[in-house]
Amino acid sequence: MSRRSLTLLAVLTMAAVALAACAASPTETPIPTPDKEFVFGVIMVGPQNDHGWSQAHYIAGHYTEANLSNARMISLDRLNPNDRPETTLEEAVDDMVAQGAQMVFITSDDFAVDTYRVAQKYPDTTFIHISGDHVLTGKASANIGNYMGRMEYGKMIAGCAAALATDTDAIGYLGPLINDETRRLANSAYLGARYCYERYRGQDPDRLRFSVKWIGFWFHIPGVTADPTAVANDLFDQGADVILSGIDTTEALVVTGERAAAGETVWAIPYDYEGACAEVPKVCLGVPYFNWGPGYLQLAREVIEGAWTPRWEWAGPDWDDINNRDTSAVGFLEGRALTNEQSAQLDEFIAGLADGSIVLFKGPLSFQDSSVYLAKGKVATDEQIWYMPQLLAGMEGLSE
Repeated sequence: MSRRSLTLLAVLTMAAVALAACAASPTETPIPTPDKEFVFGVIMVGPQNDHGWSQAHYIAGHYTEANLSNARMISLDRLNPNDRPETTLEEAVDDMVAQGAQMVFITSDDFAVDTYRVAQKYPDTTFIHISGDHVLTGKASANIGNYMGRMEYGKMIAGCAAALATDTDAIGYLGPLINDETRRLANSAYLGARYCYERYRGQDPDRLRFSVKWIGFWFHIPGVTADPTAVANDLFDQGADVILSGIDTTEALVVTGERAAAGETVWAIPYDYEGACAEVPKVCLGVPYFNWGPGYLQLAREVIEGAWTPRWEWAGPDWDDINNRDTSAVGFLEGRALTNEQSAQLDEFIAGLADGSIVLFKGPLSFQDSSVYLAKGKVATDEQIWYMPQLLAGMEGLSE
């Protein structure tokens, strides 16, 4: 994958952080200045400038600093076996607590078990495990909470955009590792694509190919995962002309740009970070992204005020404006590659999700093994979506 220089990446990261801080204008009344500095930690699995998942969390930390009096973030990125094989989550938390952290955001599903361990070690520190389900399962200690954005909506919108753009009737999905989260996100994109392919393109949704290929982790680890650049090229070579990314980095977008430069008509939809399209804007249909800032800020306020209690929170878009940086946990920024007609159709689709007239996790739906997921007319519960054991019937790719 072509990489920007470290200098340019640093400039872009600082610019994004500055934008987040300048744009911050929460409507809630600011809380009084705490008597002492409030220190919170953010632990990221990937680089803080990955144009994806980890960068979105890093910006959220700065958003919280900018909107919370006397707050200071301590951050550690690249906490994974490839970049920091010598560092455990416990050691990272030890260091943050020693620096005064009263609250730590742990931003990877991979740290679920270790989060429970460090929470027992530091009972006076609040731990927010992003994407976890400790509270939902009843296995959380009194100082663990879970927070996640309802990216399922963002992926539905992304799938719709892909279906509006495809000329080959084939969409590729570049997936990370396989678990409940990644299956439900891929399924969401598939349902959005089928709906819009039929509703706006007037085509039989069973004609639409939707192929999922997994690399084995959230980003490329040489010698451990499949190469996302090669996988993206494989998806194109097998007939897709749109690739949806489910990984934390932008290889799918870069590959798409390279193939477009060689004369192909191809499109991409990156993931996680609102600025991702800027890397290759001419082929980008849009990006579903997480906006962690409002959630971080609210949780930190509650800890300071002594009002925080453990909960499993699955925060959705602000349907009045899904791109409101101060209120919406999930957004979708349309890309330059969308036509005016496609943009209008996508806006109509989003409005239908918002008012409830479009409900996609509704039966009849079956899994790949032909077992019934949802009977006719039945709408999935949160837990039926959260715990997703297979890909849906009609999708190509492995479910486990």
